[in-house]
Amino acid sequence: MSTYPEALKRRLGVFDAVIVGLGSMIGAGIFAALAPAASAAGSGLLLGLALAAVVAYCNATSSARLAARYPQSGGTYVYGRERLGEFWGYLAGWAFVIGKTASCAAMALTVGSYVWPGQEHAIAVAAVVALTAVNYLGIHKSALLTRVIVAVVLAVLAAVVTACLTSGVADAARLDIGADATFAGVLQAAGLLFFAFAGYARIATLGEEVRDPARTLPRAIPLALGITLVVYASVAVCVLLVLGPGPLAHTTAPLVEAVRAAGVPNLAPVVQVGAAVAALGSLLALILGVSRTTLAMARDRHLPHVLAAVHPRYQVPHRAELAVGAVVAVLSATTDVRGAIGFSSFGVLVYYAVANASAWTLSPAEGRPARIIPIVGTAGCLVLAFALPLGSVLTGAAVIAAGAAVYGLQKALTPRV
Repeated sequence: MSTYPEALKRRLGVFDAVIVGLGSMIGAGIFAALAPAASAAGSGLLLGLALAAVVAYCNATSSARLAARYPQSGGTYVYGRERLGEFWGYLAGWAFVIGKTASCAAMALTVGSYVWPGQEHAIAVAAVVALTAVNYLGIHKSALLTRVIVAVVLAVLAAVVTACLTSGVADAARLDIGADATFAGVLQAAGLLFFAFAGYARIATLGEEVRDPARTLPRAIPLALGITLVVYASVAVCVLLVLGPGPLAHTTAPLVEAVRAAGVPNLAPVVQVGAAVAALGSLLALILGVSRTTLAMARDRHLPHVLAAVHPRYQVPHRAELAVGAVVAVLSATTDVRGAIGFSSFGVLVYYAVANASAWTLSPAEGRPARIIPIVGTAGCLVLAFALPLGSVLTGAAVIAAGAAVYGLQKALTPRV
């Protein structure tokens, strides 16, 4: 039972929750993350994908058990606070906000890379401004629109897979793992590819809206993750068959290059449109989610309380949305998609490390997962986070530390009752 007076209605079953998860995961991540991952791992790209999937499974399982135990909105911000203490809940929320803010920039830059290569920064900033305005007016992505976007993206990915498999240039030798695949490179690729899996947290945040969360969430999260893994693995294999790891590593629009290399250039505009639709849908949802988490943390005074205001007419956290939009616009104008993905992955991996540590504290009566799952999940998140490109690690660690310092300062300045 929710302790909040205005609890959300429990209307969603397993199928609905899976669709929400697919809408969050099968988006623009697969269009953007393959190239930087191939740059890191070379011919070990598929090993990186498998490792990312293992860590994602542990995270998903831990999140599902915690969501069943705490069926309310907030995700690991709630789990960390309830299981580990207020600081860890705050740290998870802070990591989520910074990680997903960088995800917004990565999605905006993905729109630019596919719509107008060479002008991706200008297109990215324009997309952020437009979607911030849409959210400000209270026009949010509906469940129906989520299904449409998922259907469009799946259709485009199916077309890419078909074009690659039926191409005369597909060569199974390009899947061979060579000397260029190092252990450190595979770890880094896994951390970057984790960016594409991270949307399953959206299911966990539906705790107040699903029927029988103790049964629905533990089923829906692994199912959505499994479907996503099959889709991603199929796309990664097919793109490697026609491009190989070298050319894949040096492209900004890998799926477009794949269909061109496969001898189907007429499909390239379709892929561009599909990538733009996926990225815009993800960007809209991300801006919405980050602004709401910002609102919650501002209400708890973990962020400036001025951001907790709700617009009297549009009934949206307008100051939080404008603040998030401004930060994302600056990032979109000044960084590249690979840097944004690395920074985002660092923040989100820290977030899930807290989730796994929280799951470790569950008792068997509370639905604790097998002990190995939160152990592998916590260790995997931390290892992948610090295996990311050095710039992402240094920047991410500095921002996380700054957030922790702000928390400590707030505590020191708050009068004790």
